[in-house]
Amino acid sequence: MLGLKLPTDPRWVNIVEKNIHEILTDHAFCEQKATSTAISFIVLFPEYTDLVQEMTALVKEEISHFKMVHDRIIARGWTLGRDRKDEYVNRLMTFFPKGGSRVNFMVNKLLYAALIEARSCERFRLLSEEINDPELAEFYKNLMASEANHYTMFLGFARKYGKREEVDQKWQDLLTFEAEIMLDLGKKETMHG
Repeated sequence: MLGLKLPTDPRWVNIVEKNIHEILTDHAFCEQKATSTAISFIVLFPEYTDLVQEMTALVKEEISHFKMVHDRIIARGWTLGRDRKDEYVNRLMTFFPKGGSRVNFMVNKLLYAALIEARSCERFRLLSEEINDPELAEFYKNLMASEANHYTMFLGFARKYGKREEVDQKWQDLLTFEAEIMLDLGKKETMHG
């Protein structure tokens, strides 16, 4: 369903289990960045009413996910660690060339968001099935459906506002590029890397 061309190696969960605090901290900041991304769509493209409506709802949902992750950090007696660069996202964002029309910029931004959500969904599924922490397994199982919905929403908007054939080709090209990035990642206790 997600269309990812390179699945995460299941051994990534073994890395995560060695430092749950790190994965939860990274996950919390991913949720915060997802909130910021939704806000940026509202700021950059206010004339797209349906997009603004969906992004407004997404802001509420993503910040509630941040709180749920933060609550788990607190419940385990920890504090939220510091944010760090997301190598996956930084590398992914180099795919589309800068410039072009405003609509093209929006479509590219929507495709990036769709792919980040798809990878998150895939990682949440893996955690829900493989992690040896029943509470976190259930938590990630519950979040998995949200990420899948976000992925399809972003991809749907890209297809709505761009030319369908061009968007679908860009999507396939971006998936191929992302698979190349993933060859180097999956060795850290981070949500995407």
